[in-house]
Amino acid sequence: MSRIAKAPICIPAGVDVSINGQNVKVKGPKGTMELNLHPSVALVMEDNSLQIQLPSKQHVAMAGTMRALLNNLVIGVTDGFEKKLKLVGVGYRATAQGNNLNLTLGFSHPVNYAIPEGIKAETPSQTEIIITGTDKQKVGQVASEIRAFRPPEPYKGKGVRYADEYVARKEAKKA
Repeated sequence: MSRIAKAPICIPAGVDVSINGQNVKVKGPKGTMELNLHPSVALVMEDNSLQIQLPSKQHVAMAGTMRALLNNLVIGVTDGFEKKLKLVGVGYRATAQGNNLNLTLGFSHPVNYAIPEGIKAETPSQTEIIITGTDKQKVGQVASEIRAFRPPEPYKGKGVRYADEYVARKEAKKA
């Protein structure tokens, strides 16, 4: 079995897990999320932990995947997930207004991005964006879509980048 799948998922206090066949519902202080388990994986709840069990050895990788997704549900409803973006470039700014994120990225027009439901975007300064939510996949997807408007370029380093991203710089042409 996958080494990841062997590790139990500890359920913190204040989190309620209900298992209904292959449907798992996790309820915590930040919200409720649910996941449909793969048919080849079984889930057992003991005390304050969840354990993945495999009826057959054919779907070992799926057990690790399901364990990781379940762990992300538990973390999401307790702490939540967050991605930080940084705008680098003269005149590049961002402002969050309700469910819209207004970006000025050097185009001839402003870019308006509609923030999906369940995700919050904050702009502590004009060049920083913090995206938070309970769903890890959704938070990463929103951050990726915002970054795709103006990815960092290698010559001047201008663009939208993750806060911890390193942009390899290139030397300009010599005449």
